[in-house]
Amino acid sequence: MKGRSLELINPSMGDTCNLSEVLRAINVGLLCVQRFPNDRPSMHSVVLMLGSEGALPQPKEPCFFTEKNVVEANPFPGEHMLYSGSETSITLLEAR
Repeated sequence: MKGRSLELINPSMGDTCNLSEVLRAINVGLLCVQRFPNDRPSMHSVVLMLGSEGALPQPKEPCFFTEKNVVEANPFPGEHMLYSGSETSITLLEAR
């Protein structure tokens, strides 16, 4: 919404990517992580949106991830746990 999608593209990709396709994929990705599941597109719709050039809807508020340092309660020492805002998934990241 702030027009900063280009910041998500790795600079090392240089001119090797199609910018309009990358921005379209980012927009579709944001549609897929909207806060309310009923607002998210079906997989069929995702495939159609990625394969077409038509206008896409503006994404609504996403579900945010917040990182919490849970060393005290973490049963896996040396790993950090990420919790989603909806608390439907947990990802363990190994510290290096």
